[in-house]
Amino acid sequence: MKYFIGVFTLLLFVTSANAQLKGKVIDKVVAKVGSEYILLSDVEKQFSYLKQSQPSSPPESKCEVIESIIAQKIMVNQAKLDSIEVGDDEVEAQLEFRIENILGQMGNNEEFFVEYYGQTVNEVKEWMREDLKNQLLSERMQAQIINEVIIRPEEVVAFYENIPKDSIPLLNAEVELAEIVIKPEASDSSKDLSYKRLLDIRNQIVNDSADFAALAKQFSDDLGSGSKGGDLGWTKRGSFVSEFEAVAYNLERDEISELVESEFGYHLIQLLDRRGNLIKTRHILITPEVTDSDIERTKQFLDSLSLAITADSISFQAAVKKYSNKKIESYNNNGRMTNPQTNTTFYSTNELPPEIYFGIEELEVNEVSAPIEYQDRKGDPMFRIVQVQSKTKPHIANLKQDYSRLQKFAIESKKNEYFNDWIVSKLNNTYMEIDDLYSGCDNIQNWLEVKSQ
Repeated sequence: MKYFIGVFTLLLFVTSANAQLKGKVIDKVVAKVGSEYILLSDVEKQFSYLKQSQPSSPPESKCEVIESIIAQKIMVNQAKLDSIEVGDDEVEAQLEFRIENILGQMGNNEEFFVEYYGQTVNEVKEWMREDLKNQLLSERMQAQIINEVIIRPEEVVAFYENIPKDSIPLLNAEVELAEIVIKPEASDSSKDLSYKRLLDIRNQIVNDSADFAALAKQFSDDLGSGSKGGDLGWTKRGSFVSEFEAVAYNLERDEISELVESEFGYHLIQLLDRRGNLIKTRHILITPEVTDSDIERTKQFLDSLSLAITADSISFQAAVKKYSNKKIESYNNNGRMTNPQTNTTFYSTNELPPEIYFGIEELEVNEVSAPIEYQDRKGDPMFRIVQVQSKTKPHIANLKQDYSRLQKFAIESKKNEYFNDWIVSKLNNTYMEIDDLYSGCDNIQNWLEVKSQ
């Protein structure tokens, strides 16, 4: 069981598990670790969460759930002994972030939230505050434990050689890719139009001829806050882009800002209240329109950049630093793309988005694609050009071609073993009692055997 990948957490508020299980579980204590009790409902709720994120999880995955809960309780206890702390501000920020995500998925409908959870937002926050703090403590403790683990080249070789020959994986055809990403920008005329529009809105508000909330609902391009009269709630530093915060934190209560430009457009900000490092604000956002001609201009620029790279007028890496969007993850890796499914730089062809696959299908190593259009998470148009940096045919995994991947597997295996040994060492000095319902779980069996020696 690979705890280091991430201990299952008691984040019931990010799932419907709590709502689904009401009245369905006859509760009882299924484990005791030190002075901590684990209830059957804890296990069932976490298993429900696991089934939502991984629908094919078999029933025996409940073993992984209870083992993870036990491991978490041990880590929380050790974190407290080691004086590892999680600040109240950090917990509050995490609560705010996650609650806002849930509300966002519910269309910011607090009435539906209450109906769904049977509690108000504040009641749910109080209910899960302690669990979240324990989760953060266990994550911090876990990181401290496994960060000590390193892997030497000879250990990678030994790891590979110990894989049974019939278990060495067959790897599909794969590519490594780098990208230059540009988001089309609105023209100066479009920006001027948006600026004047928001300036007119500001004048209406400061001259007391219009209500801020009413105009936010009518005109703001931030639909999430606009429906709430522009209200952004309580936030701490780091919640918004720097241009917004530089102004918001310097406002007096009820003061209305001048117009503020950010990557999202133009903001009109009002400070509603302040509580220590937290502020409560509302805003009206006007986003300049990106027209078809703006999109075509971006496409043509990337097309010419692709030709310049092909002609060796500029290197791909230099073009990344000069032109690529700095907010894209690949920017800080010389444009190298990371496969989110494996967290490596290798993509099987069936893992590529269709637009990239067809864009690079005929390319050889070091060749650069024509501009490829896609959409970001907000649905805004984006363009990229992609360079093929390596190509491999289907093959049996080997040290020469796949060392970096085998190294990753080897260190994960070593961390897993190291972490399990750490858990066992703590259990030797910890009282543990497990219900027969889970005593057959592999890790729990091993733990109980070690304790009985």
